[in-house]
Amino acid sequence: MKKWKIASAVLALSLGLTACGNDDEATKEKTNDNVAGEQTTNKAPGQYPMTVSPTTTSAESEEAGTVNFEDVTFDAMPENMVVFDYGFLDTLDALGVEGVVGVPQDSSLPASLEEYASDEYVNVGTLKEPLLEDIAEIGPDVIFISGRQAPYYEELSEIAPVVFVGTSQDDYWNTFLASVDVAAKMFDKEAEAKEQIAKIDAALEEVKALSGNYETSLVTMYNEGKLSGFAQNSRFGYIYDIYGFTPVTDDIAASSHGSNFGFEAILEFDPEVLFVIDRTAAVGGQSNIDKDMENKIIQKTQAYQNKKIVYLDGVLWYLSGGGLQSELAKIEEIVAELK
Repeated sequence: MKKWKIASAVLALSLGLTACGNDDEATKEKTNDNVAGEQTTNKAPGQYPMTVSPTTTSAESEEAGTVNFEDVTFDAMPENMVVFDYGFLDTLDALGVEGVVGVPQDSSLPASLEEYASDEYVNVGTLKEPLLEDIAEIGPDVIFISGRQAPYYEELSEIAPVVFVGTSQDDYWNTFLASVDVAAKMFDKEAEAKEQIAKIDAALEEVKALSGNYETSLVTMYNEGKLSGFAQNSRFGYIYDIYGFTPVTDDIAASSHGSNFGFEAILEFDPEVLFVIDRTAAVGGQSNIDKDMENKIIQKTQAYQNKKIVYLDGVLWYLSGGGLQSELAKIEEIVAELK
């Protein structure tokens, strides 16, 4: 275990990587066990010293291979934070936590977090390329990261304690809840977190009621005219596992960016509901999603004919999920489209 001590204020934690299951009670039970037993010590919220564990112990990175994360013990509550994960920033914002001093402003901040694009906060780069010298100049008490910054874990750790607060592909929902628990316990915001989770639980009941109206569905991602399909054990698998939609096929390879999926394949499977996440727009590209998706092949599907192609906000789904506000917004977006 790595231990950090700072005489003035605070220290950091490490966090693992990256995403109420179908059986709500069983999932909540599992999550509570994970959070209480693995994420933090048994100390009361806001009580320090406090040891916090990563949401996952390791992650795979194309640039750095396997990256391992360690527990970190804090002697005091962090006061100045650099936050790379938009989902965790979203959660801190929802809980009313103060002390964020740096965020990656060169990537697409979601509309709900646009205030963090102001000069009040230091720009620390993009989601994939941290500005190490600028971060060092800030002198933060802690740096919160997720999967896209994993290759820089060691370099960032030389600047300040690093906490990985991202979600994992194979256990998205529980790692999301675990990251909320980290924020709530570190900053003494458990009551506020409980209220926010209650809102999400209520929204889940609503979307589950709607999902029961359809026998088949397919989650896809649009990227510059091409499509990827997502299975249950993928980064968007919670649409099936948590929201209750039934996948039109299980024969899709699990991948963080999905499995190549042509328009002909969509027609062959012919799902009742087709979800499309616009990655092109999310990363600032010129999206032609309407034209590309509503071609002659797709027009033959029942999803098109019944007006059940659901276009999902790219920034929200691709870049800024994993936060209290963003996860609620995702559910609400689908509910609004299918009501």
